[in-house]
Amino acid sequence: MILHITHRPDWEAAQATGEYRADSLAAEGFIHCSTVEQVLGPANEFYRSQDDLVLLVIDPARLAAKLVYEDSYQTGTAFPHIYGPLNLDAVTDVVPFPPRPDGTFELPPF
Repeated sequence: MILHITHRPDWEAAQATGEYRADSLAAEGFIHCSTVEQVLGPANEFYRSQDDLVLLVIDPARLAAKLVYEDSYQTGTAFPHIYGPLNLDAVTDVVPFPPRPDGTFELPPF
């Protein structure tokens, strides 16, 4: 499984259009994802204190678009990137992802 952090309204809009397209798809050519072990890093760096977030739980075997693990920011860690829109049937669960009172995140139960 891989994970993608998004705002609930963006996920709801994707359900109406039939596919999910993160802003990064147009800007960078791919959708940023994380493994379970990686997700708290980007969550706390880029989404600190943001409400109404969800984690999209994605089954890589169901992806229609190409999945590539790569180190796009020279951090020494390869993150999963989806090179195309996310087909909705690859999302196996949508998990609420609220911040703790201090604005940081913890892994929800899967």
